[in-house]
Amino acid sequence: MSTQQEEKLHATNHYLYYPDEENIPTYLAYGFRPIFLLLAPYFILSMVLWGLVWSGYLSIPFMDNVLTWHIYEMLFGVLTAGVMAFLTTGLPELFPGMVPFVGKRLKYIMYLWIAGRVSFWFIDITGIYLAAVLNLAMLAWLIWFAKDVVLDKLQRHASIGYILVVIFGIEAWFFASVLGWCESDSMSILKVALGAIVILILLAMRRVNMEAVNELMEDKEIDDIYISRPPLTNLAIFSVALFTIVEYLYPDNSALGWIGFATGAAIFAITSDYNLKDKFILNQPYVIYLFWIFILFGLGYGLMGWSILFNESNGISSFRHFITAGGLGLAYLMVMVTIGWIHTGRHLTSNIYTHLMVFLIIVATFMRALIPFYEEYAMQLYLWSAIVWSIPFMLFIKVFFRFLLSPRADGIKG
Repeated sequence: MSTQQEEKLHATNHYLYYPDEENIPTYLAYGFRPIFLLLAPYFILSMVLWGLVWSGYLSIPFMDNVLTWHIYEMLFGVLTAGVMAFLTTGLPELFPGMVPFVGKRLKYIMYLWIAGRVSFWFIDITGIYLAAVLNLAMLAWLIWFAKDVVLDKLQRHASIGYILVVIFGIEAWFFASVLGWCESDSMSILKVALGAIVILILLAMRRVNMEAVNELMEDKEIDDIYISRPPLTNLAIFSVALFTIVEYLYPDNSALGWIGFATGAAIFAITSDYNLKDKFILNQPYVIYLFWIFILFGLGYGLMGWSILFNESNGISSFRHFITAGGLGLAYLMVMVTIGWIHTGRHLTSNIYTHLMVFLIIVATFMRALIPFYEEYAMQLYLWSAIVWSIPFMLFIKVFFRFLLSPRADGIKG
């Protein structure tokens, strides 16, 4: 059997149960396609508008409490799209026999996500109840879709399902707070949500690292194997959970500062997985890209710890952007880029565009997160950090949209 035939057979293992539905348009041929086609422009629209609003150039008269809802949307609204892309693409691979989610079923669930975004933008017109129902319904569907993960007897990936259930509870708690059903502060709940989402990303990154890094080494003919060690990830997850709980219960306690340092150190430690026994891979592009996700997360928690210990309260919000704009933003981008190459039937490739995407996310993050040191330029940095952060997703559109709108390069369905 030729090498080409072996590669094709290996790839088709994930698509043996592709539905028989006829005339499926390419943009609905697999879960990640319509999500990425919508998510990249949505990132650009959201961030540029937010930069204009926060820097004082624009007001949104139809949305009260813009800050709370901006944070909500960049956490929950974006999360549901990212998780949907990850699950609808990854679960058929992890659980052979699972039917890929494509065609009409995929179209209808995308309508639900779009309706949730419309209800968010016009929340002061359509009301909080509609936004709550639509957005909670979207997350509930994702949990139902991932039920095989939780029910798996071997519990190989059950942690992803469990943390999604926790995030659903936090989102319901947030809406209950906004509606006045409980006395909890909505902004404090969003900080809890951030901690839970970071935990989800850490769990997902173990899977992404295993696929992306080993795919890269195979393409580069590097004779070694990358293994993401659970103890390091588990320690980081415990630390993030501890920081999140203590911040909610005792936000003014100085012990939180030391926990912030510990959390940052625990996340930094994950990068030691890239030190392989026989080969040096930290000079490989995708390894560097993924490496920076953990660096940005670690900086965020470490610098927030520093702010707490030295009573620099103004810096906490800005330094948290190392986690949100930096770690989460780069994680979403890397999932989009990795899936964009591999699951359109192409080899994982780095070029000037992928380098620029990662570089500009990092630059924009530092521009936004370090504003406390350059207060006199705050308004300009609010705007320009948002614009610079958006450019990588413009580059994503340029590079990947033609792949997302055309059949797989290897001729396989999906």
